[in-house]
Amino acid sequence: MATVPKCREAILVIKPYIPGKPIEEVQRELGLKDVIKLASNENPLGPSPEAVRAIVEASERVHIYPDGNCYILKEALAAKYKINQNQLIIGNGVDDLISLIANTYINPGDEIVVAEPTFSEYEFAAQVMAGRAVYVPCRNFRHDLKAMAAAITPRTRLVFVCNPNNPTGTIVGHNSLESFLRGIPSSVIVVLDEAYAEYVTAEQYPDSLSLVRKYANVIILRSFSKLYGLAGLRVGYAIAAPEIIKDINRVRPPFNVNLIAQEAAVAALNDEAHIKKSRDINNEGKAYLYQQFEAMGLKYVPTEANFIFVDLGRDCREVFQQMLRKGVIVRTGDIFGYNSFLRLTIGTSRQNERFIKALKEVLA
Repeated sequence: MATVPKCREAILVIKPYIPGKPIEEVQRELGLKDVIKLASNENPLGPSPEAVRAIVEASERVHIYPDGNCYILKEALAAKYKINQNQLIIGNGVDDLISLIANTYINPGDEIVVAEPTFSEYEFAAQVMAGRAVYVPCRNFRHDLKAMAAAITPRTRLVFVCNPNNPTGTIVGHNSLESFLRGIPSSVIVVLDEAYAEYVTAEQYPDSLSLVRKYANVIILRSFSKLYGLAGLRVGYAIAAPEIIKDINRVRPPFNVNLIAQEAAVAALNDEAHIKKSRDINNEGKAYLYQQFEAMGLKYVPTEANFIFVDLGRDCREVFQQMLRKGVIVRTGDIFGYNSFLRLTIGTSRQNERFIKALKEVLA
């Protein structure tokens, strides 16, 4: 029998990402018809009607390669943020941009510094490049920026600050973040992952654009998957100094963002009515769920995102399985190191009420 070629040793330590269970999978496995998914922080309202129209119109041109430079989308984003197009790079979702950043800056043996718990894709991207993640425990579910600064060594190339943080929903404020930036070497790049920024209501949330202008080693990541409801199309973007964008573009594959995704993102960006409605329903759902958790005696982490990290006081895997049988998909906290927690996406009022009803039945 022929010997199978060996893969790179660096990737043997990688644990594949496990996404939230798809609705269709639960329907097949349990024979259910009516299933709701509150596991992946998607917009429960769906995409903007304007984006849907753009998708339909663009579908007639899918035989043509997309604009590899994403000019129209960059133009719209540059106008929105009052920046130059050379400060932007568009990716096939934020995950793609995280990988491109790691491909640009991580050599074998290099380190990244991240909070614990946080989004797992940071470690994944570093490990693909034979780097390693140095984890710094959160304090009261928030990034401990002082401890993260202390964890920086000559091997550190990147620091990821997920803000709001996934899965906790907490933020770091502007003053704390700027103090952190002042104290670290300019050779270390700080990546501010702001995928959920559009949901934030806290006044102390950082003005990250001003930080990009002030510090040449800062990258902002934003997403069209959350508030804008385009998770299935995969569109994200990064804002940074032109020199950083130029370097990341060296490793970006051509045509990494498809034509339909580009057109939908431009339309979604300009639909203020849908943006407001999405924020409003999230804030209303958040208030309702807080009230219900308090009435049930459950502790939760106040959130600035579209999800809530809640402590059930018992094995989250058992609760997860029982919730599945009731047609409700949530995210277990054990994957983040919290065995009694669930991460719940805030849904529509009907979805939130159904979740609470099912949870009460399961916990009873």
